[in-house]
Amino acid sequence: MSILLTIYVKNLEPQTQNFYFFQQLATYTGGGQAYSNSLFSQSLGNYDATGATLTFQVHLQCYAGIQQTNTPPVIGSPSGYASASRAIDLAPSGSGSPNDWTTATFSPLGLSTPINSSDVEPGAFRISTPGFTTPPYYNVGSTVEVNGGLVLSNFVQANPLSNTDCQPILKYYVQTGSYTEGTVIDFTQSAVNAALADFSTGYTTCMVTLNANGTWHTELE
Repeated sequence: MSILLTIYVKNLEPQTQNFYFFQQLATYTGGGQAYSNSLFSQSLGNYDATGATLTFQVHLQCYAGIQQTNTPPVIGSPSGYASASRAIDLAPSGSGSPNDWTTATFSPLGLSTPINSSDVEPGAFRISTPGFTTPPYYNVGSTVEVNGGLVLSNFVQANPLSNTDCQPILKYYVQTGSYTEGTVIDFTQSAVNAALADFSTGYTTCMVTLNANGTWHTELE
């Protein structure tokens, strides 16, 4: 059974707040600048008045993702439209033959069944792209399964005839504001004063509280 990483959010501020969730940018080798998408967004009322909490769940399973778009990424706009994803393994730091390499196709858009590559960096997976001319552009990167649906979490724009290695990082953020899932965010700005759920050390649950004074409190379990 796939392992779920879960964030529970409680709002102690007097007014209803909008929250959005996003992931730490992966480490990329190949491709251009890395971009981040919102993974989920929802409003939440004051806890004392409503008794309500917000639940965000993401599967630990890694997915390689590709997405077609007609323009370079724009903050506040959807990152793209047609997309495909594949469950994929991460390259080990020691021995083993994981299926950590997938190859993109553009017509139709897709990713091949992953196979093993001997030279992917430990902790990463690889997406190979064939030759193409722009537009359209192709975003490639890390897709995650959030609350039952697949969302491209972070990505780079692919180069023709190239390899892109992606090393996901198991850190997720909660911030106040409203960005629909799949919308490009400014990661650096969004991460300032955001709540951090660091699952990279093996925890699977994080309790996040927005205090009445606007500060955050987090507890990992």
